[in-house]
Amino acid sequence: MSGEAASTGHILGAGVCWRTDIDALSFAIDAHTASCMVHRRAFRTLLRFEPAPADCLRYFAEHEDAFRSAAAAKIARNAIQAGTNLHLTSRDIARKLLT
Repeated sequence: MSGEAASTGHILGAGVCWRTDIDALSFAIDAHTASCMVHRRAFRTLLRFEPAPADCLRYFAEHEDAFRSAAAAKIARNAIQAGTNLHLTSRDIARKLLT
């Protein structure tokens, strides 16, 4: 987490924060020993408006299970090695929101 993210108060909880340097939400995937990022553009597609970081963090908190499930599915589908960071698209997340 960058110092700038911490100073703006864009921290949701342990391992979850807004990264102003890449304009994305970042969350830890402990079992994979890596981080997963979701860019603001993905949230814009999901929310259907131009979200502020606080909107993105709130949406993540409301649908955290879907985000974590999407990350696990992408890791399995693409055989991503442990320790390798990854990005989720709105499509990755939408698949899990529908199930």
